Amino acid sequence: MKIHIIGCSGTGKTYLARKLSKKYNIQHYDLDDIQWDNSADGYGLKMPVNKREELLKQILNQESWIIEGVYYAWVIEGFQEADVIYVLDIPSHIYKYRIIMRFIKRKLGIEKGKKETFKSVYKLLKWTNKYQNNNLKEIKKILKQYESKVVWISNSRGIDRIING
Repeated sequence: MKIHIIGCSGTGKTYLARKLSKKYNIQHYDLDDIQWDNSADGYGLKMPVNKREELLKQILNQESWIIEGVYYAWVIEGFQEADVIYVLDIPSHIYKYRIIMRFIKRKLGIEKGKKETFKSVYKLLKWTNKYQNNNLKEIKKILKQYESKVVWISNSRGIDRIING
């Protein structure tokens, strides 16, 4: 089984990927881990493109996988290879709240995560508007050719149905 999950930050991609990974005993991969250089000292440094492409190819060559992220332009092969594509299109007030809570939990040491700052979270919240207003339109165009395997999810109940179904 090959599952591609896409959606804005804070929509529940990682949550869904972890649950499906456990349910189906399939490795899941966060595309942020191949987009961003997490070994770098600073926040927001991109992985070299050739290394990113090689890492993605290694994942997609596996028999089964779950990938999740906000990305669409450089993961077309993931859409092609996926058996199902889940698009999380959750209301903005929900994902913005989740982004803020995630930041607070990380600052308090309750949750592990990237080295975010107030400025980076502010930029992320601003970026989510662009993602929903512009990028999601592009994603819809790209996914039109795969509509037979695309599932749009607009709320938490939809995520729960996938996990429990």
